[in-house]
Amino acid sequence: MNLRKLRKRKTYSEQIKRKAVADFRSGRHTALELADLYHCHHQTIYNWIYKYSPADSPRINVIEMSQSADHTIKSLQDKIANLERALGQKQIQIDFYQKMLELAESEYDLDLKKNSSLNPSSGSATTGK
Repeated sequence: MNLRKLRKRKTYSEQIKRKAVADFRSGRHTALELADLYHCHHQTIYNWIYKYSPADSPRINVIEMSQSADHTIKSLQDKIANLERALGQKQIQIDFYQKMLELAESEYDLDLKKNSSLNPSSGSATTGK
């Protein structure tokens, strides 16, 4: 004799489902507590929540992406600030060197700037000496 336990399928009215969702959303009961109260599986309660409150439906978690984007923007802003700082320091050095050249030319009557009219150096080629 083969005896199988028949599973009874329970149906709940929309009013009961909405009340369960309202109880969950208000914080009066957890999904597990509601599952015990209505004698169903906790996933059934979550299905009701997803169906009757669209704000809780499963979706892509954008918060992590937003935090990641914020972190990327912050790191890029820091990098820009560092580059601007380095550029400012280099500009100060250039101004200093130019002032030194001007002073050397006026004090010692020397032309320290490169003369572009001369033939450029041939590099490491032999000169025939």
